[in-house]
Amino acid sequence: MYRWLLCWRYLRTRYIALASIISVTLGVATMIVVNSVMMGFTHEMENRLHGILSDIIFQSRSLEGFPDPDWHMEQIRRVAGDEIEAMTPTVVVPGMLNYQVGDTWMTRPVQIIGIDEKTQGLVSDFSKYLQHPENRRQLSFQLREGGYDVIDHQADGPSLPREEMSLAGWEHRRRMARMKKMLLEIERSENAASNQPESLPADLQDPFARAAPQESAPQFDPEKSQYTGVILGIGLVSFRRDGQDHFLLLPGDDVKLTLPTVGTPPKIVSDTFTIVDIYESKMSEYDSNFAFVPIRALQQLRGMIDPSTGKGYVNAISIKLKSGADMNKVRDKLRAAFAPQYYAIDTWRDNQGPLLAAVSMETAILNVLLFLIICVAGFGILAIFFMIVVEKTRDIGILKALGASSGGVMSIFLGYGLLLGMVGAGVGLVLGLLFIRHINEIADLLGHITGHRVFDPDIYYFYKIPTIVDPWTVGWIISGAMMIAILASILPALRAARLHPVEALRYE
Repeated sequence: MYRWLLCWRYLRTRYIALASIISVTLGVATMIVVNSVMMGFTHEMENRLHGILSDIIFQSRSLEGFPDPDWHMEQIRRVAGDEIEAMTPTVVVPGMLNYQVGDTWMTRPVQIIGIDEKTQGLVSDFSKYLQHPENRRQLSFQLREGGYDVIDHQADGPSLPREEMSLAGWEHRRRMARMKKMLLEIERSENAASNQPESLPADLQDPFARAAPQESAPQFDPEKSQYTGVILGIGLVSFRRDGQDHFLLLPGDDVKLTLPTVGTPPKIVSDTFTIVDIYESKMSEYDSNFAFVPIRALQQLRGMIDPSTGKGYVNAISIKLKSGADMNKVRDKLRAAFAPQYYAIDTWRDNQGPLLAAVSMETAILNVLLFLIICVAGFGILAIFFMIVVEKTRDIGILKALGASSGGVMSIFLGYGLLLGMVGAGVGLVLGLLFIRHINEIADLLGHITGHRVFDPDIYYFYKIPTIVDPWTVGWIISGAMMIAILASILPALRAARLHPVEALRYE
């Protein structure tokens, strides 16, 4: 009992030990906060990546793709049908997006993805990232009359309104069509007044106009009709400033897509599309690169339809597995069943392996660096304990003369180290959890003080800092801090235990 009484007395009276407690506290709190934030970011990133990509991607190694996707899906079900929940064919091809902003033409490289509007939502979270509630329930490439989100529906907290989106849809399309007609009439009136012929034919004045229809064909009226629908990533049609999204294009505007056809050598074709919705996954790599169109329209445009059978070619099949299915096991089954020289079969983690590995490595390195803070506290405990042993040499001699064993003396200092570790780790745990709970308020306060936003949504596309507190991670941080404190007290405890009572009593 005397051992713990002495440990508690040293802890209360030796204020120099407070420095070691503070070091352990700061190290534990910092590691808990950093691990929680990194785990939150990783979890959010993986959820969004998995939401964009299906569990397994079965794709052709050639841009021309493979024929008869129904036959391929039948073969896939034959190999792993018990573990498959849904599948959908896709066509992916690089292309260029062209649209006009004022008098300036903008050109952006894009990945054009042909999808089946009925089955795409079954294999991924694609529909959740659209801006119209009806499209989130059932995707359609038809322009909606209105009702597009004016507030980010994915935001966990308050976000700035997107007022321009209130005009999106047929109302915006009709207004833009009337404006073009009015400008064209003004130009014609000016040309007639000056007795000058029009500088360009009418079909060339509108950059989105198709070839003149035959006399028997109905006239295309943009106020009543639309081109083939396209869904563009939000990064292609807007820019963000001060947390506010500013749109260059809205659902209802027309754009032009240019892409290569199949065959050798490929030819360049282009067509006009009408924006019907906007895609926002919060991953800038995808939001600034993806354009989704109906798969049949893309197959026709690229020449990927077999004229003899009417069946289209695809270059990928997205597969969603049933809950609990082993992705790696299913992937290996499919790899064994299909020729590897023609097909590439990977899980979503395989496709994002370098990114996930980089995040994991960054987390590991941060943990090592931050753990050194606790190690520094351990060296502080070591130095303080050696000083205490020297200072309390006579006291140690008295204890041994009264019958205290070497093990008992050693346990005093080991218990003292354990108490230092427990107090420091406990306070660090409380401090870290409180910091995590109020981390967004703290970030806002620091931003207000410094004049710069600590967590800028323009960069991260998150409105709040994501955090996840993992009990196992917190447990090993606490255990590691206490272990370091105990290890740092072993050498001073051994020295104290080896002191001879007579020599200790004679020490001055």
